[in-house]
Amino acid sequence: MQVETHIEKLTTIFREVFDDQSIVLNDEMTANDIGSWDSLSHMLMINQVENVFSIKFSLREINKLKNVGVLIRLIESKSTN
Repeated sequence: MQVETHIEKLTTIFREVFDDQSIVLNDEMTANDIGSWDSLSHMLMINQVENVFSIKFSLREINKLKNVGVLIRLIESKSTN
């Protein structure tokens, strides 16, 4: 149940940050799958994720984010809800 909530929140963040309401997240999705995903929008997305989920990522964690699935698992590991 909680996983769906994380995915729903993350989908909303991605749609807002990347200005694309058609985004449907999947575990294997990377920056290559979203045309407007560049370094600036990546940091905006990370900031928004931190704010929405009330968590903080270390630089090492951010650098290890290879796809959306890794991001979801990291959010789950840091969320106290």
